[in-house]
Amino acid sequence: MSRKRYTPEQIIGLLREAEVALAQGEKTGVICRRLGVSEQSYYRWRREYGGMKVDQARRLKDLERENTRLKTAVADLTLDKLILKEALSGNY
Repeated sequence: MSRKRYTPEQIIGLLREAEVALAQGEKTGVICRRLGVSEQSYYRWRREYGGMKVDQARRLKDLERENTRLKTAVADLTLDKLILKEALSGNY
């Protein structure tokens, strides 16, 4: 079975549907089967996106992307600094 990627907007929509069904007394397993996701995915999504609005989820993903970019930049600069320090000391 192929893996489907859901956008944060789709995930939040599915979580809202699940919340409504849970409030009506349905079991989590039945809800997950109807939504077409595993229970593990449901609980992971609920942990990550539970209580968020769509714009908040979009902002979170943007910040995570920016954080990854900045971490890469810091790693590159640190490597450059170490190379220059080693070249100055004459140990090659």
